[in-house]
Amino acid sequence: MFFPTLVRSSEVTLKALLLSTAFVFAALAALTFVRAPDTMFAWKLTLLAGEYGHWMVLPVVIIALWASTVMAGVSRTLTLVFCVMAMVGFLHPVLAARRIAARLPAELSAALGTETSAAPALELKSLFHAAATPAARVTTEIFARPGERDLRLDFYQSSSAKDSFQRPRPCVIVIHGGGWDNGDRTQLSAWNSHLVSRGYAVAAISYRLAPQFVWPAQRDDVLAAIAWLKGNAAKLEIDPTRLVLLGRSAGGQIATAVAYSAHDPAIRGVIALYAPHDMPFTWSVSREDDALNSIKLFRQYFGGAPDTPQRRSLYESASGQLLATADSPPTLLLHGVPDTLAWYRHSERLAARLHELGVRHYYLSLPWATHGFDFNPHGPAGQLTGYAIDTFLDKVFTPDGGSPRL
Repeated sequence: MFFPTLVRSSEVTLKALLLSTAFVFAALAALTFVRAPDTMFAWKLTLLAGEYGHWMVLPVVIIALWASTVMAGVSRTLTLVFCVMAMVGFLHPVLAARRIAARLPAELSAALGTETSAAPALELKSLFHAAATPAARVTTEIFARPGERDLRLDFYQSSSAKDSFQRPRPCVIVIHGGGWDNGDRTQLSAWNSHLVSRGYAVAAISYRLAPQFVWPAQRDDVLAAIAWLKGNAAKLEIDPTRLVLLGRSAGGQIATAVAYSAHDPAIRGVIALYAPHDMPFTWSVSREDDALNSIKLFRQYFGGAPDTPQRRSLYESASGQLLATADSPPTLLLHGVPDTLAWYRHSERLAARLHELGVRHYYLSLPWATHGFDFNPHGPAGQLTGYAIDTFLDKVFTPDGGSPRL
């Protein structure tokens, strides 16, 4: 009696495990369609489902085949239904990315006034196996000494002295994210190496963090980095008249605020990923109980709420949307619609303002993607991001929109 009972118990346990696992996969995959709860844990799950979900299709298929063999009745039906839901959800980002990729070259051409590259915007094989980006040579430099703390940048350039790219090279200045109170210049360094492989130099910079330092210290630090790069252009073999600012999240806010307020013709363009750009508006939609405690972040960043004329002016001076003018540099905006950490409306509103002003711009809206969607460069959002950024840089850095090869 013991062994048959043990076998039956094992079968029940296996069936329950298959059913529960299928349910978990289905629930995770649903995050590619619906907005997740406003928590850090849910955000991480959404990023996993959206940018790595295609890797989970095979385990789901295995569960479905296994359930078809060992299960029967209602439990089998439920397990298979959950598996189908999971496969649909995990494939949704890939299918949506394919639709965007089909129209992206034409839309970029129309927005930027240039012919786009012949390379596809999305390669399915690269979702699972992509060629490695050649490593770049990185040197760390001190670009400013505001007080007791040195500010440093990591300068990326080709590790080969015999590459085929033009010199002096255009330079992309990368401004990290982190809610203005954390983060550093080493974030997502693989993207910097990718840009170097395209023929650009990259300067990933540090800036002073809140709450110890409030705005406009961060603006001043970026301006100091720009001045240092221009002053050392000959040594670095960069073109001081061809710079682009690229920022993610909090760095995107800093990037547009600096690019639009500096009125520097050397800043040929600005790229902002999942960032806010109208700080009084962002304050108005922020809450203490959201995933980031945005009210706290704003109080740290500006020294308080925009409840006095002086502080309101400070908020406005950090708002790219309020600073933009008809002569603002071309702009590339990228944002995921279900982003719970930074509302997609921030980029949408800036895009509308740039349209009113007649500023060349393109807004890439990703219907499944959340904050940090470029964490996986080879995922659905990562590939579209890379294509859009490459195309944008080729256009603003070279008159004919081509790659800067000799």
